[in-house]
Amino acid sequence: MLKTMKAIARPLTVALGASALFSACTAPGVGSEKGDSGARYELTEKAYFARPGVNVLPFSNPPGGLFFDAKTSGVEIIHHGERTATNGDVRLQATPEQWDGMGQLVERRVEADKHRVVTELAYPEHDFRYQVIATTENGKVRIRVHLDEPLPAHLEGEAGLNMEFLPAAYFGKGYLADGAADTFPRHPAGPMRVNEDGRTVSTPIAQGRELVLAPEDPERRVLIRNRHDDRDLMLFDGRNKAQNGWYVVRSMLPAGKSGTVAEWELDINGIPGWTRDPVISYSQLGYHPDQPKQAVVELDSNASGTDAMRLIKVGENGQTATVLEKDPEPWGEYLRYRYLTFDFSDVSEPGLYQLEYGDQTSGVFRISDEARSDTWQLTLDVFFPVQMDHMTVREAYRVWHGASHLDDALQAPPNYEHFDLFAHGDTTDTEFEPFEHIPGLNYGGWYDAGDYDIRTQSQYFTVQHLVHVWEQFGIDRDTTTVSQDKRYTQIHRPDGEPDLLQQIEHGTLGLIAQHRAVGHAIPGIVAGHLYQYPHLGDGSTKTDNKVYDPSLDPLSDERSVGEMYEPSTVDPTPEEPVMKEEGDRSGRFDDRWAFTSNTTALNYGSAAALAAASRALSGYNDELAQESLATAESVWDYEAGREPNTFRVGNTTGRGLNEEHLKAAVELLLATEKERYAQAVSDLLPKVRDDFAGHAFMLVLALPYMDEAYRQELEQLTRDYRASIAQVEADNPFGVPITRGGWAGAGTVVGFGITNYWLNRAFPEIVEEELVHRSLNFIYGLHPASNYSFVSGLGPDSQTIAYGNNRADFSFIPGGIVPGILVLPPDYPENKSNWPFFWGQNEYVITVGGSYLFLAKAAESLLAH
Repeated sequence: MLKTMKAIARPLTVALGASALFSACTAPGVGSEKGDSGARYELTEKAYFARPGVNVLPFSNPPGGLFFDAKTSGVEIIHHGERTATNGDVRLQATPEQWDGMGQLVERRVEADKHRVVTELAYPEHDFRYQVIATTENGKVRIRVHLDEPLPAHLEGEAGLNMEFLPAAYFGKGYLADGAADTFPRHPAGPMRVNEDGRTVSTPIAQGRELVLAPEDPERRVLIRNRHDDRDLMLFDGRNKAQNGWYVVRSMLPAGKSGTVAEWELDINGIPGWTRDPVISYSQLGYHPDQPKQAVVELDSNASGTDAMRLIKVGENGQTATVLEKDPEPWGEYLRYRYLTFDFSDVSEPGLYQLEYGDQTSGVFRISDEARSDTWQLTLDVFFPVQMDHMTVREAYRVWHGASHLDDALQAPPNYEHFDLFAHGDTTDTEFEPFEHIPGLNYGGWYDAGDYDIRTQSQYFTVQHLVHVWEQFGIDRDTTTVSQDKRYTQIHRPDGEPDLLQQIEHGTLGLIAQHRAVGHAIPGIVAGHLYQYPHLGDGSTKTDNKVYDPSLDPLSDERSVGEMYEPSTVDPTPEEPVMKEEGDRSGRFDDRWAFTSNTTALNYGSAAALAAASRALSGYNDELAQESLATAESVWDYEAGREPNTFRVGNTTGRGLNEEHLKAAVELLLATEKERYAQAVSDLLPKVRDDFAGHAFMLVLALPYMDEAYRQELEQLTRDYRASIAQVEADNPFGVPITRGGWAGAGTVVGFGITNYWLNRAFPEIVEEELVHRSLNFIYGLHPASNYSFVSGLGPDSQTIAYGNNRADFSFIPGGIVPGILVLPPDYPENKSNWPFFWGQNEYVITVGGSYLFLAKAAESLLAH
C-alpha cells in the first residue's frame, strides 16, 4: 500500500531555501507564442499565460503549504475572472484528499524564449522525479509530463496526470465525453469500489479521448484532448471520497517509458475583448453620519476610461435622487486590478443609499446613527454558543450539537508528530502513560475552528479579548441560557446572567482544567485519527463520549504498535469486532488526544488569560476567579525559576515568548497592581519595541501603572508607528495591511484596528479614529474582489457559505468571521463565496470572533462620544 501521509512526504523546497525558490519563480521577460490562428497567449512578466478572459498559471504557487493540499498549486486556470481549476500535476490517486501525497517542488524555470514554464517536482518517498512543462500554441495550452527515467514499478497503475475543476463553477452544466452527453451532478452519486486495502476508490463518471466541460457556457467551456497516446481521459467526482473534493480529469502515466509520457491540449474558451465587470466596494453595514465615508471601484486592468460615480438616495416609495455625482479619483494599480476611490464624507443625512458606477449599482446601505451599534450581537449571541465544546447547544427548534467529547482525553505519545502539526519530543511532561486517560479535561473551551479542536493558544487569546470587551464596554446583554452543571446552552432564551461573562467563564474553565489535570498549560486536544479529524456534523457524534478502556478493546494489543502510533486513514469497518462498553467506559479507541508539552510561552499565555478572567469573574464566580488568579501567579513564579522552554508547541504559528511574557505581566499588573509586574513590563519594553504594533495593546494597558519615561517612550513609538502606516496606504487603496500568506488576513485587519483603537485612546493627537473604522469597513465589504461582508449573516450581503462545522450543508454560522481575501501569487485576490471548503479563505476561528467583538464595540464607543 502506498504511504501517503503528510508526515512522510518531506518538502524538497526546504533544501532550496526561500531565495532560491522565489528567484526560480521570477520571469526573465515577456514572450508571445508562435502560430497564426486563434487568440494567442502572452507569457506575462508575472510568469503566467494570459489572453482575454483566460489566465493559465503553471505552478505560480508551490505545492504543499501549511496544511498540505490547499488546492492552490499546479497548473491552474483563472477563467473570466474566476479561478476554476487547480492541481494540474502528477498525483498518485484519482481523487486525492488533503493528506494524500503531492509532488514537492524542486525547481521552476520560466523559459521566455521558448514560451514555456518548466517545473521539476519529486516524490522523494517514492524516488520519483518528473517535469511538468506548460506551453501554448495557436491559442491552446499544452501540458506535458516528462520523465528522464521510466515510472518506478510500484507506481505503475497509480500515477497519473490530474487537473481538478471547481464543482461550484460547474454545478448543473453539461459535459461531453467523445460526444456522449451528461450534466455535472449537484450532489455526488458516482459509483465506488473497495480495493484490496479496504479503501473506497472512485470510478470514472465518464471517459474518452476528448472531454468538453460546459459546452453551453462560453465563460466556463474547456475542451481537453489527450494528444499523446490512446489512453482515455477519465472524469471523476472527488466528492464521493470527501465533501471538499473537486471534479477531476485524469489520464494514467504509462509503464516502462521515459520522455514525454502524457500530453494534454486545453482549448479554454475566452470571450473576445472580455473585461471583468467593475466591483463597487463599500461597507454593507453602512456608515455613521460623522465618520469618513469612502467607496472603492475595482476595474479590470484592460478597462478603458473612467465613468462618473453617483451616490443615490432611495425614498420611501422607491423613488431615487442623486445626492452626489463626481468623477472618482484614480488610485492606481494593486495586484491585477486598477482602482478608483469615491469620497462622500460630506453626506450625513440619514437614509438608504446606493452607489452607481457605469451600469453597476450597489445594494442599499444606510447612513444612520445606529449603523455601527448592531454589528456585534450575532457573534456573541450565536457564534460563540455554537462553538462551545462539552455542551449541548440548542437554538429554538434546532440543536446545533450535543454535548461533545465527554471522554476527553488520552495522553498523546512521546516522539510523535501529529498530522495537524501538534508534536511531542522525548517527553510528554506528565505522569500519564501514552494513551492513558487524563481525567478532568472534559469541560469548558470552544471548538477552535471548523475542526473541533481545543487549541490552547486560541483559547487564551479569546478569553483575554472577551475580558477586555467586558472591562472596556460592559456588555450586559442576556439572550442565552448557559448551564455548566447540565452541560446545556440555549440560544435566544435569557437566563438573567450576562452572556459575555458566561462565555468568559466557559473559556476559563477549559484553561484551568489543564492546570488542575497536569499542572501546566498544554498545547491542546485534538482528534487522534485522521478519519475523525475531518468529521462534519454534530460534534457529539465524533466520539462515543465514553472513556477508552483497553481492557474492553479486543484490538488493544494490535493498536499498541499499529494504529495508536500511525493514525488510521480508514474509517472502522463492519468487519471490526464489536467494542465492549461498561458504564462510562468503552473499548472504542476514538477519544481525542492531549498534547501536553510544558512550554514557557503557553504557560505565560494561559496565565495572562487567567489573570484577566479573575477580574471579570469577580462577583460572578468568585471561586473560579480566585483560583484563576492564584494559578496565574503560581505560573509566574514557576517560570521565573526555570530556563525558558521553547519547544514547538502546536499547530499554526505560535505566539512568541516575549509577547506572551508581556501579556502575563500586564494582566497580572492589572489584577494585582503589584510592583514586580510593573517592573517586568518595563524590562520587557526594549525586547518588544521592534514589533511595537504587535504589542501596543498590552503596552498601552499598562500605562496607568508606569512612570513618565515609559509614557514618553510609548509616545515616540506611536509616532513612528503612525508614520509607518503610510507604507500600508501606498500598498493598496483600502489602507489596511492585506497579508500574503496561506491564511487570509481578516484577523490581521481586525488586529490593526484594535491597535489603532488603543493608541488613539492613549495618544489621540497622533493616531486618528478613522484608522479604527477603516478596519471594520474592510471587514464589512470595502475590500478587493467583492463587496460582501465577511461576518456571516451581518449586512444585506454577507458570506453565507463558509467553513464552519456545517460546511457540508453549504451553510454558515451567524456571527462567524471568515479569513477573507487570500492573495494567491503572483497577483490574484480570492474569496470563494460559493465553495465553503477553502479553510484559508472561509474558516471561522474563535480568535477572530473574540477580537472582532472587541473592535466592533470599540468603533461603536468612539462614534457614541
